[in-house]
This record gives sequence, structure tokens and C-alpha cells, in this order.
Amino acid sequence: MPLAPIDVIRAKVGQEIGVSDWLDVTQDRINKFADATEDHQFIHVDPIAAASAGLGGTIAHGFLSLSLLSRMAADAMLVPEGVRMALNYGLDRVRFLAPVKSGKRVRGRFVLDSVDERAPGQYLMRHTVTVEIEGEEKPALTAQWLGLIFT
Repeated sequence: MPLAPIDVIRAKVGQEIGVSDWLDVTQDRINKFADATEDHQFIHVDPIAAASAGLGGTIAHGFLSLSLLSRMAADAMLVPEGVRMALNYGLDRVRFLAPVKSGKRVRGRFVLDSVDERAPGQYLMRHTVTVEIEGEEKPALTAQWLGLIFT
């Protein structure tokens, strides 16, 4: 994550602050997520059944796409210099807008919504993140993501 002085970060509220690299959503990644979450619904793990259901093949779990935000943030989010720790504080809103088909690539586009100092050296940062699907008009999801930063 790129480091910057907190006043520089605050000046970027309302702006797009970064776009992540593209990430591959392979069938292997989908299968491993299915194993980790014990969600083996056919639309995720059975290409033939998923195709015959009209999906054209398997699709990633919505929560898999959402879980990739942490990796995407490493490329795109700004964090204050001197950061000691960053915690995922949760989500205010998530909407899954389009399925991510196996074999596609996704990336995150981050807009900084707010930076609130909750206590000395403790900042609550809110980002609106849009997860784009390469070659598709509609994004996979949008989310308002909260991070608690300690400096």
C-alpha cells in the first residue's frame, strides 16, 4: 500500500485514489474458495451443470469477489505514514451486480469517501470500491469499505 502523510490523504477525499492490478479468477481459485467456505453449489464448481443452467460455465462466489478487496487494496489504497496496524472495520453497503465467470479477470477501483480521526493516531477511512470485470460493462460489485488505521 502506498504511504502518504495524513494531510495528503485527507486532501484526496472525494477522489479516486487508485486502481489495482488485474487478478485472475480461475476455476482453481473458485474451487479452493468453495472448499474453504463449504459452499459447493453447482454454479461454482460444476461447469457442465452451470452451463446447462444458462450461465455459460461456472461463476465465482460473490463473497470470493468481495474477499479479493484485501489483495486489491495492497495496490491501490493510500495509508498514513507511520502506520502500525490496519484493521478491516467492515462494510456499510455491498451490492453484487454481475457474476464473475471462471477465467475472467477483476480489479478494484477505489474512491476515498472519508477520513475521520476517532482518537489521536486512530483513523477510520471509508472507501467506495468498484470491482470491475475485464471486458464487461457491468461491474461485479460495489462496496463501501471501512478500515481502521493506527499510527
